[in-house]
Amino acid sequence: MEVAAVQIIRIAAICGSLRQGSFNRGLISSALDLSKQVVSGMEIEYVEISPLPMLNTDLEGPGGSFPDAVDAFRQKIREADAVLFASPEYNYSVSAPLKNAIDWASRTPNCWGGKAAAIVSAGGGFGGGRSHYHLRQIGVYLDLHFINKPEFFLNAFAPPAKFDSNGNLIDAEATEKLKDVLLSLRSHALRLKGS
Repeated sequence: MEVAAVQIIRIAAICGSLRQGSFNRGLISSALDLSKQVVSGMEIEYVEISPLPMLNTDLEGPGGSFPDAVDAFRQKIREADAVLFASPEYNYSVSAPLKNAIDWASRTPNCWGGKAAAIVSAGGGFGGGRSHYHLRQIGVYLDLHFINKPEFFLNAFAPPAKFDSNGNLIDAEATEKLKDVLLSLRSHALRLKGS
């Protein structure tokens, strides 16, 4: 009896915070761990956005060429089947570095189109939830296809502790919910690929 091979979904993970100790970066780190230990059928690659210059079309060269850091970022997005955004909330919206990265990869040809996507966030109060709504609005124009459920916004400051002193997610309930997000993202990506 032949065992069907598990189709691997490649996920580009992007953190909208540049701070090394960011709770949102901790969510990406936990997602990476889950993909290696618990959730099969996916490979998550953290894609750094800090090297990207601020969007300035004067930096684009002849024939639609881009600065090296932008080219490398765009290539990572093109190669991915899906995108996992860890989006902090800044002034009820997405962070400037995240919007900058989104804008660079949306330059013609749009690298985001047709991809499955999910959003996770950690912060105070609503746990970054308002950034989800703006990111979903941006995604409509970019032809990103976000999962609807489960939603994941984590109040990082409400007891009990959600992260350790190194920014690692330690809350079992939140970890389980993050796993559910990854499973939903994988299923959604497979549906979009027609698999």
